[in-house]
Amino acid sequence: MDFTFTEKEEKFRGELRGWLEVNLPKGWLQGDRKLPEDNEHYSKSLRDWQRTLYEGGWAAISWPKEYGGRDATLMEEIIYHQEMVRVKSPPLVNYIGIHMVAPTLMQMGTDAQKDEFIGKILTGEQVWSQGYSEPGAGSDLTALQTTAVKKDGKWVINGQKVWTSFAHLADRCFLLTKTSQSEKKHEGITVFLLDMDQEGVETRPIVQMDGHQEFNEVYLTDAIATDEDIVGEEGKGWAVLIALMLHERSGIAAQVFTLEQQFDSVIEMAKTIRVNGTPLIEDPFVEDGLADLHARINGAKLNYYRNITHTLKNGKPGAESSLDKLLVSELTKEVFDFAMTIQGHAGVLTHDDALFDGEMQRQYLASFGATIGGGTSEVQRNTIGERILGLPKDLGR
Repeated sequence: MDFTFTEKEEKFRGELRGWLEVNLPKGWLQGDRKLPEDNEHYSKSLRDWQRTLYEGGWAAISWPKEYGGRDATLMEEIIYHQEMVRVKSPPLVNYIGIHMVAPTLMQMGTDAQKDEFIGKILTGEQVWSQGYSEPGAGSDLTALQTTAVKKDGKWVINGQKVWTSFAHLADRCFLLTKTSQSEKKHEGITVFLLDMDQEGVETRPIVQMDGHQEFNEVYLTDAIATDEDIVGEEGKGWAVLIALMLHERSGIAAQVFTLEQQFDSVIEMAKTIRVNGTPLIEDPFVEDGLADLHARINGAKLNYYRNITHTLKNGKPGAESSLDKLLVSELTKEVFDFAMTIQGHAGVLTHDDALFDGEMQRQYLASFGATIGGGTSEVQRNTIGERILGLPKDLGR
């Protein structure tokens, strides 16, 4: 693959840079990047940002043009991610809708579902969560306990979900249920596009160890869905789930550009801190550690380039996206673990007491969740072993 950007691609970069300079929130490029802390204003702020992206034609550039995308090329998509990371753009409140639900509906949804949901996902009018994990089931999505039972022409859903990202802000949930029991664990699963705005759905935020509230518990008590809310066939939801997870892991892998930026911030920290008058970065231990991380992050980026090429050639991501997800999440944890180590005793301080307002400490605590969300590292290793390397299935499952 040729990594040299053509004149046309540099023009694309220039167009995006020019648009960002005009349309990012006031003061953002100058470093004023504080977002509202209460849910109502936080949600409105990020929905407004997605609406701005949509109106500028930058909300989902990899989508086909018929759905409002740009049919972006591989290189344009890479440039897009690079530029968004460069300006530290506001987070995408509808990440699940843009990168996971909508691509899955394009692939497997009915015409009515495409008409009803894809446009609202693109504009930010409708924010989505995903109802996968359940208490006691860990990462085994086949161990579902949430049930959907047909009654008087409607589906009555009962159960509990946990670690549900964005549920406290979401309008809809991509929900996994059991609609029948079978000796085969992957059968009898049905996926619903659940309306979150109903009496039978209760969301309770989970406070994470870094103080943020991005995950939730969701309690379902006689929640209602219809046949029109089912994605794919009743009882055949495992195939739908696999399609969505491949899109999810492909999207997470693009965070390799964020990882590069985070690594650069650790280098800047090592240049700033002095020990006995000498910059920390001149310590041989620090030099060796940074060199090792630099080489491995570049390896992860080249692997991402290879896999996104495969995706564009085949029209959908393959199992290789698990390799990207594993590398990015594990390396992120290692980068901030290293940042804590080289700070010495100061690494245990937090918030205003810590160096650089405790941002390294916050990122370190958050990095553990990255190795769990979107499928744990153990799940990714199983996928790589079984579906890429052709090894026998895990005997523990």
